[in-house]
Amino acid sequence: MHLHISHETVYDYDAPLARSTQYLRLTPRPSRRMTVLHWRLELPAPASACQDAFGNTMHVLSLDGRRRDIVLRAIGEVDTGDAPPAPDPEDELPAPLFLRDSALTRADDRLRHFAAGFSAAAKADPHSALLTLMAAIGERMPYLKGYTDAATPAAEAFLTGRGVCQDHAQVFVCCARLLGLPARYVSGYLATDVEHVASHAWAEVRLPEGGGGAHGMAGGWLGYDISNQCLADGRHVKLAIGADYLDACPVRGVRTGGGLETMRAEVLVKPGTGDQQ
Repeated sequence: MHLHISHETVYDYDAPLARSTQYLRLTPRPSRRMTVLHWRLELPAPASACQDAFGNTMHVLSLDGRRRDIVLRAIGEVDTGDAPPAPDPEDELPAPLFLRDSALTRADDRLRHFAAGFSAAAKADPHSALLTLMAAIGERMPYLKGYTDAATPAAEAFLTGRGVCQDHAQVFVCCARLLGLPARYVSGYLATDVEHVASHAWAEVRLPEGGGGAHGMAGGWLGYDISNQCLADGRHVKLAIGADYLDACPVRGVRTGGGLETMRAEVLVKPGTGDQQ
């Protein structure tokens, strides 16, 4: 699938902004299933590029001076694989790294009890158990905006019983780890029938060899999109991975001044052909 992507994030301030530093994970991660054809960031000033601890491409944007807004744009094209979802055996980082909990994926007794209900099934057929877990989270936590925010931990979102893709991914990651399966948070984009959407999030789990069970899948990392109740496929474009949202979010920063901040983001992911502009 050939995808054209445009992502704009705008921060507005009701008082002059003195200084800010933004950490941008807005560059797709190439893989065997995805080729980045071309990609560029349009930023208000030059940014320094590096790799973070998880191997994500990160740009650090530092701004000084009085301003009332920050506009960030990421634009490019990618080709994704058309083959059915399958585990990726490549391992840039040791899988046990993703068995550890984190600030936003730490389990409480309620989540431990919920995950324990899938323990026997996970030992027999990990992938089938994860599909059942995905369905259970979708039923228990309908997709509803306005009940959580970027700082909401998985346990709190689970208790609330509502959430968005970020919450679904973090609850799923937490439960998978409780089942002894390495799991990580993924931020990225999703091609949908809706023209303008926000960025997306899903989870990846490292299946052991033979972990596909009756589905006949080999071992490796496999993506689970809990909000859409499907496996990550050619519609999904991976930006970054991490233990939770804080490690992989597209934009994160600190500032001095600015007063009240408002943020709006718009993403357009459009299937097309290679000769489109």
